[in-house]
Amino acid sequence: MPTYTGISSEAFRHPLDRQAEQALRNLPGFDLIARKFVEFVYERPQLVYLMGNTIQVGPRQYSTIYQMFRECVRDLDIYPEPALFVEQNPQANSYALGQEHPYIVINTGILDLLNEAEIRAVLAHELGHIKCGHTILIQMAMWAMSAASVIGELTFGIGNFVTQALIYAFFEWRRKAELSADRAALLVIDDLDTVMSSMMKLSGGSNKYANECSLKEFIKQSENYQALDEDGLNQVYKFLIYNGAQGMMLTHPFPVERVQYLRQWATSSEYQEIRRGNYQRSPAAGAVNVNAQTSDTEAEALRRKIEELQREIDKRKQSE
Repeated sequence: MPTYTGISSEAFRHPLDRQAEQALRNLPGFDLIARKFVEFVYERPQLVYLMGNTIQVGPRQYSTIYQMFRECVRDLDIYPEPALFVEQNPQANSYALGQEHPYIVINTGILDLLNEAEIRAVLAHELGHIKCGHTILIQMAMWAMSAASVIGELTFGIGNFVTQALIYAFFEWRRKAELSADRAALLVIDDLDTVMSSMMKLSGGSNKYANECSLKEFIKQSENYQALDEDGLNQVYKFLIYNGAQGMMLTHPFPVERVQYLRQWATSSEYQEIRRGNYQRSPAAGAVNVNAQTSDTEAEALRRKIEELQREIDKRKQSE
């Protein structure tokens, strides 16, 4: 496995991730959410919960997983080493949170479904979130939406600021952030098929019928999905599905889309240069902070998307 000593997250961060974050920061209310988040939210309670209700991975606890994890931490040059927990949950899922004390939680469903190379890809993906500094912004989004819907301005004074536009922007950024984490997984694993295979299995894999699943067919499905865009109406449907038309907004891009993005990057000169050791280097400080940044054209693009979404929602309401 390759090791990228001193690599900066900017070396592999997806431009859509960067643009969506910039657009989010430029929206009214983001600064207040950031200040309130720092004021009221602490990482310690969640860590206490994990210490009490999961298994912390270490040299004598899930030792095979721990060895893979340490190698991924080394390969992405992350310091200090985050904590890793295994949670008893049949759903094949994992996540990374925390800033001062970042941590990763991986469900037993993943350990039971994936082989070791694919588990390594999942670990590298979550470490990619930590490397890019995504975790504090993910927590901020979760907190803002929860506080706005449950407590609102009575306690935190944010009810008037967590607008539909801000919520949309948080979800838009979360989806784009996954593309950067996927790139981190590919850099560490150095095998495109393994990373795509993990995505396929997490989409609908089965241990019992694993021999009947074909990565080649899944790639073809990804291509067919992209071909749907030839009909403009399908593009509208995709947009609406991502943004709550079926009851909830989606935090991740569809796996078939992630496959497409990753296949494109795997053949790029940028990826090849990184593999040769030619990449941007800097301390692993992460990309996200809570300071406001100046506006740019991406903010305008996001506003146009929000307006388009609102028009489609109004049309659906009128047709009901």
